[in-house]
Amino acid sequence: MPGSNLTRIDAAQRAALLHVDSYDVIIDLTDGAGGAGAGTFNSRTQARFSCRQPGADTFIDIVAAAINSATLNGEPVDVSNYHPERGLRLCGLAERNELIIDADCHYMNTGEGLHRFVDPIDDEVYLFSQSETRDAHRIYASFDQPDLKASVTYHVTAPAHWSVISNSPVAELVEAGAAGAGEADKAAKTWHFERTPRIPTYITAIVAGPYHCVRDEHAGLPLGIYCRQSLAQYLDPDDIFEITKQGLDFFNSKFEYPYPFAKYDQLFVPEFNAGAMENAGCVTFTENLLFRSKVTALRYESRANTILHEMAHMWFGNLVTMRWWDDLWLNESFAEWAGHWVCVNATRYKEGWTSFCTQRKAWGYRQDQLSSTHPIAADAPDVETVEVNFDGITYAKGASVLKQLVAYVGEDAFLAALRPYFKAHAFDNASLADLLRALETASGRDLSQWSQLWLQTPSVNTLRPEFSVEDGVYTQFAVRQEAPKEFPTLRPHRIGVGLYDCAPDGTLQRRARIEVDIAAAPTTNLPELVGQKQPAVLLLNDDDLSYTKIRLDASSTETLVRHIDRLDDSLARALCWSAAWDANRDAELATRDYLRLALGGLPNEQAMGVMQVQLAFVLRALELYAEPSWAETGTAALSDAAWAAAERAEPGSDVQLVWVRTAAAAARGDAQLALVRGLLSGTQQLNGLAIDTDLRWQLLHCLLAENAAGEADIVAETERDRSDEGQRQAATGRALIPTAGAKAEAWRLITEPSDLPAQTVLSVLQGFANPRHHEVLAPYTQRYHEAASKAWQDRTSETAHNIAMLLYPTWEPTRQTAQLTDDYLDAHPELPPALRRLMAEGRDGVLRAVAARECDRKAAG
Repeated sequence: MPGSNLTRIDAAQRAALLHVDSYDVIIDLTDGAGGAGAGTFNSRTQARFSCRQPGADTFIDIVAAAINSATLNGEPVDVSNYHPERGLRLCGLAERNELIIDADCHYMNTGEGLHRFVDPIDDEVYLFSQSETRDAHRIYASFDQPDLKASVTYHVTAPAHWSVISNSPVAELVEAGAAGAGEADKAAKTWHFERTPRIPTYITAIVAGPYHCVRDEHAGLPLGIYCRQSLAQYLDPDDIFEITKQGLDFFNSKFEYPYPFAKYDQLFVPEFNAGAMENAGCVTFTENLLFRSKVTALRYESRANTILHEMAHMWFGNLVTMRWWDDLWLNESFAEWAGHWVCVNATRYKEGWTSFCTQRKAWGYRQDQLSSTHPIAADAPDVETVEVNFDGITYAKGASVLKQLVAYVGEDAFLAALRPYFKAHAFDNASLADLLRALETASGRDLSQWSQLWLQTPSVNTLRPEFSVEDGVYTQFAVRQEAPKEFPTLRPHRIGVGLYDCAPDGTLQRRARIEVDIAAAPTTNLPELVGQKQPAVLLLNDDDLSYTKIRLDASSTETLVRHIDRLDDSLARALCWSAAWDANRDAELATRDYLRLALGGLPNEQAMGVMQVQLAFVLRALELYAEPSWAETGTAALSDAAWAAAERAEPGSDVQLVWVRTAAAAARGDAQLALVRGLLSGTQQLNGLAIDTDLRWQLLHCLLAENAAGEADIVAETERDRSDEGQRQAATGRALIPTAGAKAEAWRLITEPSDLPAQTVLSVLQGFANPRHHEVLAPYTQRYHEAASKAWQDRTSETAHNIAMLLYPTWEPTRQTAQLTDDYLDAHPELPPALRRLMAEGRDGVLRAVAARECDRKAAG
């Protein structure tokens, strides 16, 4: 059941014509309360809006199983012209209009619209809505675009033992069948919610079911945390409330605009497609942020950042909303930056920018080096284009550039711009031009060139040091700036240059940091460095001030290969690790040399985020970027080193857990796989290591991927873990088995339309396309493009996107695979731009792997 696209042109025309006042939405959820449930729910919308050109025509968006009736200003609307892709045509509008539409809408299992889930533990039904970017009209008839804001009043009838949560507090709760409640079963209640302020449709929300709830309040603001009953044992409300209150205090103080809604509920919901969604006053989160098993401190930090990111949206996006999705960055870049900003300044996670550099910024660099790179302020001609722009550029690059801007104009001036910006556009819409005017007024700087170079041009620069040394002293020093030939923009950069020397205690300590401006030119001479003693390590972009790739000189690289763990600053180490990972991906550093750096430095790495992320990168490099005949040797070496590090680690520590997970993921030979099997069976033990549910599944997946376990093991593990998560882990496990039969069944589940939930399809995808299984997967290389195209036609966007991205044949990284994509795209010019982009990104990844493998082959001699 595909959704409906919307073009920017059509949206602009409709916005010029209409002003939407309000929606009253009456929804009956009683039919979907049973275990089997109905496929639809009744939704009745009363929309009030004005028309600037009386007599004109327009359309209202709705995806429904059936439209039962529709009236415009008391007159019937011809519903025969309804089509899910085009909505319902409205003809002969008056100056003031009242539209009433009664429809039966679909429950979804794709995480879009109103998602319905049955908990296999207790057979209870849970519902939640997800409306971004354009799925509110799967729930109620609406003018579903961000610049047609309106106030919304929900009236929801549901089983009496449920909770129903929406954007606003409950105004009245009545027994269904009482006055004004309609004809409903007596075992039901109707929740009448207070009217919202003017908000865009994509952040309206309904969550319903027998949710477990913990309540609190802060400075008079009601707070709630919700999760399924079967997950209540894993909820840690004290930590979540602590982060929430710290964030509210910080934002209220810094923005000088009070939190703009009447309550703040946070809900952990099943089968959620993303990390979280910033519905006004009703934030939804993935249940992956409720930890069933031991996780590292990095996961807790990541959860805190997600909580604060969504909270920042209450101002960036919910209070002030972009007019159209071209300015998606006004939402996501700001929230990404603000989440880390408050983490560092108001919570216990003081090294948040180190984690950002290691993890999130790497995402931005990776996305920005694809052929599909785009400006931060991206062109979005339609919603399908927008949906592929929720990427590393919009989030991480945008946040990096904002971090630079704060450093450039000063935090005080930056906040002095935001405060009147919030007031001027409260509960309204804004654009890039509006924000730039506010920033220029507050800072006194002309930001037009900055905006053009950083927000409106794509791709990333690389900075390299160039110098001469005599008697250990720099006699000439310059920084060379590079840009890809396809995107040749050079930019000004304000960077720190760090000089690190060996201290008597053996650590590498910063002797000096010189802050300099790099011109938007191929070479910038830095006389400030002339006369300085050459350090053991020279680090460009020290303190991570600018968004730029960096390279290390040969002498610094040699020092770091032996002593990277001795750098006494976690952010400096993160920058060096990031430079190494990027050089490996760019085929400038052989994978075997990257592994040598990792095996030398990571066993003593103190920053959990740096260690955990880099180990994941090393595993990825061995899969994709290593010369194939050596890859198994390198992977086995990593596994041996990881087992040794796990044995040395403090019992029960995060470090121990990360090394065990790495050792298992890299296990290849019989002896290493026997250790994995021993941990799973209990015959092999490591002091302090808890073999809990999540670790058990990972150990089993490692065995399955090497054909060292089978269906009987999956069945036994599923008996231990009867949850929906256990079912998804089992689906991944079956798809991981490297046999023709297992892969054929996984392909069928992925490509044939069925009633499988989107998250289950994703789980199968994650097991199927394993680069190690290239021989058994070879028959599917030629079948990818048609399968992805069919999914784009037949599936809703979430599943179609996952298939297009994750089914790409990365298992066969050859130029022939890339050529298959070029040929297919040439032969099918009618493909939607978003699908073409995802296929081209897969091709880019394959060509990068080809170059990296060639680099590794040359390094072998």
